[in-house]
Amino acid sequence: MPAVHHKLLLEEALQDSPQTRSLLSVFEEDAGTLTNYTNQLLQSMQRVFGAQVHTHFHIDFISELNSLHSELATQYADKMVFPMVQFREKDLTGTTLTLKIICFHSHEAAMVKYSRLPKKRENEKIKAEVVREVAYCRRKQHQAAMQYYCALNALQYRKRAAVLEPMLGYTHAQINVFKKGMELVSKKMDSFLSSVSSMNQRELLSVDDSVYMPDHDQVPVNRTLIQKAGYLNIRNKTGLVTTAWDRLFFFTQGGNLMCQPRGAVAGGMVLDLDNSSVMAIECEDRRYCFQITSPNGKTSLILQAESKKEYEEWICTLNNISRQIYLTDNPEAVAIRLHQTALQAVTPITSFEKRAEGSPNPDRAKPSSVASREPQKAPATLEPEDLIVPGTPIQFDIVLPVSEFLDQNRAGARSEVKHQLNSLLQQVFAVRFLGSMAVRAGHTQEVIYEAMRQVLAARAIHNIFKTTESHLMVTSTCIRLIDPQTQVTKISFQLKDVTQFAAHQENSRLMGFVLQGSDWSNGGEDQPSFSVFVFESNTEGEKICYTINLGKEISEAKKVKPQHNI
Repeated sequence: MPAVHHKLLLEEALQDSPQTRSLLSVFEEDAGTLTNYTNQLLQSMQRVFGAQVHTHFHIDFISELNSLHSELATQYADKMVFPMVQFREKDLTGTTLTLKIICFHSHEAAMVKYSRLPKKRENEKIKAEVVREVAYCRRKQHQAAMQYYCALNALQYRKRAAVLEPMLGYTHAQINVFKKGMELVSKKMDSFLSSVSSMNQRELLSVDDSVYMPDHDQVPVNRTLIQKAGYLNIRNKTGLVTTAWDRLFFFTQGGNLMCQPRGAVAGGMVLDLDNSSVMAIECEDRRYCFQITSPNGKTSLILQAESKKEYEEWICTLNNISRQIYLTDNPEAVAIRLHQTALQAVTPITSFEKRAEGSPNPDRAKPSSVASREPQKAPATLEPEDLIVPGTPIQFDIVLPVSEFLDQNRAGARSEVKHQLNSLLQQVFAVRFLGSMAVRAGHTQEVIYEAMRQVLAARAIHNIFKTTESHLMVTSTCIRLIDPQTQVTKISFQLKDVTQFAAHQENSRLMGFVLQGSDWSNGGEDQPSFSVFVFESNTEGEKICYTINLGKEISEAKKVKPQHNI
């Protein structure tokens, strides 16, 4: 607003000189600028008041805050908005009209009429009327000019207080609310300030150096987590054979793995973890690496944790999420119960007493669509001790076959080349061997489900997450486990010795089969022995079971065909 250093003199209102009109234009310009400024200021105040009212409506569930914000909105209306509205209505309304608009035209018209009176033939009556009209217009102009000058002079004195009053009202309202807020939280604030005052920066910094070391965690590993967040290194391809590692912040949300790069406002989904596979791997001479593979096997991520504790917790957490525990009503309790069940499953039991808990439900052992057509010899309801001897050791890797399979491996190796040329079926699946163990029963799918449960529980308890991918070849005569890089057969099983096979009912990528062998330990008598082999496939386990069933059907058909020829 332009600076106005003078006031309009009322005694000059009648003369209406050019100097007076020039000074009047300055006052009018100042009044117009003040009007625009107050309009914008009033709009800003109304937005502040509206925001406060909106806040008051959204916190009505807290009585103390509701009363504070309600009172603050009332004080905004009374001490900030109302004074500005009153100033605009009383002091600014009408002051922007110039004197020329009010009465200048009527006075000028009367003066023109008076100036045209004839000099030779004067008419006293007409002259008197014109003189009265000029006098009336001058009086009217003089009165309007004095009122107009007074309004503009008063505006110069009132505008400072009018602009400051809403600001002071806003500040006063804030101070009152803060005072009442302090009264509400004075007790808690006193205790907080006393605790803060007793703190010492030196005490906060005097911690053990292990807190700053990346691989010296004092807290034990928590294997029952269903959500986790932290920094991980992710391997990205930069070329055909070159890779790069980026350190990003990862976190889980529901059944998804999320990633938030530096500087990003929010995170984005990286992978759906439902039914995914998580395993430890060796990668580029880096420690604590693990791989996440999608259920279809098409998408995989290789990540690196900062420490061994983070490495194990990430693997356990992702495995818990892949089981869809987060969809239950109480996921934390379910995760703890599964962990306790896993501990119980791998705890050796010296006696043959039946456990009160932990026995599988026989109703869940329903035969799959591609189950073996051999008759079921086992009873319908079996306890875990009837299926697997408590404390039976579990083999997690096929480096050397267990003793009960040595004889059949030698026999299978001699006839392997001969039968491979004449085989009508050759199907290869990408699998990962999870474990094998000796069992008591060999003709029921219950024993496969129980072996799967104990193998998975043992791997989780003993932190055995690393697995090696192999190729499982199913032919009409045998099942071979082949190293995909060297094409060397790790182990071979005759298809006629496979007595039962099934896929997991909940995790479709798990499958297993029962292999029958010979046990010569009982006085030289040939007693059948059984073992279960558990695998995780990149495809559905039902497909492997279907292929094994097809191979056994082809083998049976070959036995029947020579009899018809005879």
